Amino acid sequence: MSRQRDLRPALLLVAGLVYLGGWEALHHGFYAHLDITDAPVYQTYGDAIRNGQLPYRDFAVEYPPGALLAFVAPTFFGFPYDATFAWLMAGVGLCLLVLVALCRPSLPALAFVALSPLLIGAHVSSRFDLWPTALMMAGVAALLRDRHTLGWVGLAAGFAAKLFPVVLMPLAAVWTVRRAGWAALARSLAGALLVIAAAFGPFLVLAPGGLWASLWGQATRPLQIESIGGAFLMTFAHPDVIHSHGSFNLGGEGALGAVQAFAQASALVAVWVGFARGPAEPARLIRFAAAALCAFIIFGKVLSPQYLIWLVPIVPLLRGRRGLGASLLLLAALLDTQIWFPAKYFEYVYQAHLAWLVLLRDVFLLALFLVLSLPARGWLGSSAPARPGRIRRGHPRSARLPLPPRAGPETP
Repeated sequence: MSRQRDLRPALLLVAGLVYLGGWEALHHGFYAHLDITDAPVYQTYGDAIRNGQLPYRDFAVEYPPGALLAFVAPTFFGFPYDATFAWLMAGVGLCLLVLVALCRPSLPALAFVALSPLLIGAHVSSRFDLWPTALMMAGVAALLRDRHTLGWVGLAAGFAAKLFPVVLMPLAAVWTVRRAGWAALARSLAGALLVIAAAFGPFLVLAPGGLWASLWGQATRPLQIESIGGAFLMTFAHPDVIHSHGSFNLGGEGALGAVQAFAQASALVAVWVGFARGPAEPARLIRFAAAALCAFIIFGKVLSPQYLIWLVPIVPLLRGRRGLGASLLLLAALLDTQIWFPAKYFEYVYQAHLAWLVLLRDVFLLALFLVLSLPARGWLGSSAPARPGRIRRGHPRSARLPLPPRAGPETP
């Protein structure tokens, strides 16, 4: 047992070094091509805040208030903004690796996350998506350990940074009620609402119009060319490509966008109901959380390459044959993306060159959603059985179930 405790920190240290090595490799060789970076936009926001301007009132911001910290932090170091931002995101990525380790991953799952900078590509260092993803995973890790209020605070902080963790909250509600009761859910919701109020409240008072315009602008975006519907039209038709909302979109495709929005809502409800109809087990929480994120991504009207970052820390946590299939599909989607983004992105935009590869990436993600969400039959099998866990006093045996089982003494 002592040897196992000694190995865990050592493995996590090795994983961290691998992660940093992969991050440094993003500046060399295959990864050294010119990236399509959002860092200049972030710098504009950060400099404006440092100069005393109020976001949403004095200048427009397309992201929620919780993202502002990631934009302004690099301005305090006195180094070139893009390099500083990249290494701050590397630090966030290391924190994310630790949070994944707290979820008791298998060794292959930890390796997947450690290698993720190379799997995602150079754009991981010029997008802030690691920040809300780390906050989300802090919430997931806390929920898996039955730290319900802390878990809800993490999800709320992630929501304040980039909205998408909201799709995990219905799952978290079922989880908390089943394992700790309604009183715990009330406390957890109170904590989450305090975080959201702290993030959004000042701007709701001082710049309500600008804050609403930011949120409404995201909700009413047209169909992006990389979404599954957009990629299908780019492959088999000649749609009208326009530029708006900071991305390339398809004009005149409102009906298809509405269909995708309906499919997104329907898929999310199906995932939430599916989780509520089964036991509150750790393996099921991980699977349905990954499925909810995947549904939000694949059926959304926007599907930017950085959205795959949200899936990297949680999909590999799933065990068994389903977990292996899901991880391979995510790997295929990540590697497919690197073929055309960013090096050949504008060829795709203006000439529909390699459009079939963009569509194939989306098909991989659609298959990933199906693998995550469909009932276990045939080759999917079921997740590895959980070990018996401690029973919380005053609750039935089913009220507290253990974390996913360890893979063996080498698991961090």
